[in-house]
Amino acid sequence: MPSVSPAGSWAPAAPNTTAAEANISMPEKPLFHVFARLDEELHAAFPGLWLALMVVHGVIFLAGLVLNGLALYVFCCRTQAKTPSVIYTINLVVTDLLVGLSLPTRFAVFYGTRGCLRCAFPHVFGYFLNMHCSILFLTCICVDRYLAIVQPDGSRRWRQPACARAACAFVWLAAGTVTLSVLGVTAGGRPCCRVFALTVLEFLLPLLVISVFTGRIVCALSRPGLLRQGRQRRVRAMQLLLTVLIIFLVCFTPFHARQVAVALWPDVPRHASLVAYHVAVTLSSLNSCMDPIVYCFVTSGFQTTVRGLLRRHGARYEPNSSNMVSMHKSSRGSGHNHILGASPSTFTQDLANGPDT
Repeated sequence: MPSVSPAGSWAPAAPNTTAAEANISMPEKPLFHVFARLDEELHAAFPGLWLALMVVHGVIFLAGLVLNGLALYVFCCRTQAKTPSVIYTINLVVTDLLVGLSLPTRFAVFYGTRGCLRCAFPHVFGYFLNMHCSILFLTCICVDRYLAIVQPDGSRRWRQPACARAACAFVWLAAGTVTLSVLGVTAGGRPCCRVFALTVLEFLLPLLVISVFTGRIVCALSRPGLLRQGRQRRVRAMQLLLTVLIIFLVCFTPFHARQVAVALWPDVPRHASLVAYHVAVTLSSLNSCMDPIVYCFVTSGFQTTVRGLLRRHGARYEPNSSNMVSMHKSSRGSGHNHILGASPSTFTQDLANGPDT
């Protein structure tokens, strides 16, 4: 979690202030005040890097908005069976949309209302809330898939939609409470114990759970007599857990590694700590674009539904001559054109009948 070295490695210092003055003023500022001004510090120290990261964040915003918006539509409007995995995934999509929508606030604050702490709150709070919720919801999805594949009978009572909704409510409440409490912590001192405790609870423990369950799925694949489900379903479950593991390593490991490094070595140069922080934040925000890969393994019909929607959308803009050819072929009983002319419910049949339970 957020940590600040005694030397104020995260805090923007005025050009004419000495290190002693900075150390005196630091303890009076909550971490939220420090985070709210980090863009200005990076822009002043490394304008080229700041511009490059802003471009990356813009791409993340656009890609995440399209991918997660489409996923939210598919899971909410096109998926009839709301299994626990689908419920966890819907909440994960919402968290990714929130972090994406908070990025425009970051641009607006820097260009229009620089220095306004209230204006910076949506971005700072949205980022940390998304990171905490994403970690927990990804863990919930992996645990649910593991139970459904490896222990389908013993876990049936716990894998109910009501239990999934209760777990999601707990995740939102816990993540919001932790985020608000951390942002209100006073910057300064040596919060090593707090940093280690939060890192273990919010990162290392979920990473351990996912790693162990991934290993169990791999072992199950090598023992055909252990599972009654088909090999294709087991392979898809393993692919889901491996994808989540990669997302953890790429998106969340740099941020938490940087936190532990700052806590252990508080005398790290301020510019090095600043650059490491912004790069880690960018990688963490990237999870909003990588999470849609997980959705492909949550239900058996997600990819089919998306392809069907895109196919129907493209068919609307075909030239008239092509439409006449399609009509001519349909008179000969072409099954392909029957699919193009089918009602929207045709593409949800697989999801209605066969999401993974």
